[in-house]
Amino acid sequence: MIDLRLVRENPDVVRASQRARGESDAVVDTLLRADGDRRAAVARFDTVRAEQKSLGKLVAKATGDEKAALLAKTKQLSQEVKAAEAAQTAADELLRTAHRSIGNVIVDGVPAGGEDDFVLLKEVGEKPRLETFRDHLELGEGLDAIDTERGAKVAGARFYFLKGVGAQLQLALFALAQQQAVANGFTLMITPSLVKPEIMAGTGFLGAHAAEVYTLEADDLYLVGTSEVPLAGYHAEEIIDLSAGPRRYAGISSCYRREAGSYGKDTRGIIRVHQFDKVEMFTYCAPEEAETEHARLLGWEEEMLGKIEVPYRVIDVAAGDLGSSAARKFDCEAWLPSQQRYLELSSTSNCTTFQARRLNIRYRDTEGRSQIAATLNGTLATTRWLVAILENHQQPDGSVRVPAALQPFLGREVLEPVAT
Repeated sequence: MIDLRLVRENPDVVRASQRARGESDAVVDTLLRADGDRRAAVARFDTVRAEQKSLGKLVAKATGDEKAALLAKTKQLSQEVKAAEAAQTAADELLRTAHRSIGNVIVDGVPAGGEDDFVLLKEVGEKPRLETFRDHLELGEGLDAIDTERGAKVAGARFYFLKGVGAQLQLALFALAQQQAVANGFTLMITPSLVKPEIMAGTGFLGAHAAEVYTLEADDLYLVGTSEVPLAGYHAEEIIDLSAGPRRYAGISSCYRREAGSYGKDTRGIIRVHQFDKVEMFTYCAPEEAETEHARLLGWEEEMLGKIEVPYRVIDVAAGDLGSSAARKFDCEAWLPSQQRYLELSSTSNCTTFQARRLNIRYRDTEGRSQIAATLNGTLATTRWLVAILENHQQPDGSVRVPAALQPFLGREVLEPVAT
């Protein structure tokens, strides 16, 4: 959640952010009222509680009729204290609800608008040229690398098997990503796939995107759609040491998304699926370092895209297409020859102090004062990257050239079609 002091002192900044996101700015006034009501409730409770304590001291010293009168007043005041405490509890809850209804305040320069209002920052690489292109599923089936038919038989639509060279290709890609992460100071983490409600809510995934999340109601747990969630929760309720600079983790996990609202969209192949694997970068840093760290994460994503040798572009995502936690997000989209369009492969988000404030993650500044940390995340590799590798490196005969950086992990230069 955002800093309440910002709402009190600069409400117009928050209103402008809400409008840029395409959301109502009336929630800012709702939050301000809830804040005022809560402060009034706290003051009322403190007043009657202090009066109750003072009266208790007088009762201890009084005798006779005076004591009887004071006891009667004490009984009445006790009821007032209970009522004031209940009012404060209710005000706390209303404030919490209003506070969590507002998305992160966007960074200056983020374009306003929705999904199509992004700003193109760069295009890199040359698009492949063939007379005709097979799509990734035709190529994957020809290599005996992807089996969506049996995936659907076993688990339903949007599930699949990676087999043979398909499984090897993903493992090679992830090995490359892990190698790069470690070289850049990331600590590798294999993370839980299930998290508690307070961790999922703390990262901001139970707001507008709650319909995307799988829930295990019997266990009161959620399946994660990214290792960003458990990595953010890793230091919840802690004061972490950032004296040596940003603390970086690379989470390796399976991810689960319901893909609610995507009926009929990208149903062929493994572009939009319910389960996939990912290597995710996650950083904790001081807020003043967040913008610089965001650029570093983008640079590491581009480095990985260079290693798999696919043409791509980088876009500055518009405010209305940001998740509630992100103050700014850059997407890297690879060229998809079969559809003659760009496909998102990775994104990196600067969440400033939004998640850490919810999860109570702090650090000590140079003067020893406790401060809220900033969090950032970025994708280093996912199953979807296989789509771009297969399509951009396909040969006319249905074989696929292996990018040079992956060859040492696969032990081959070309993936050959399997004779049927």
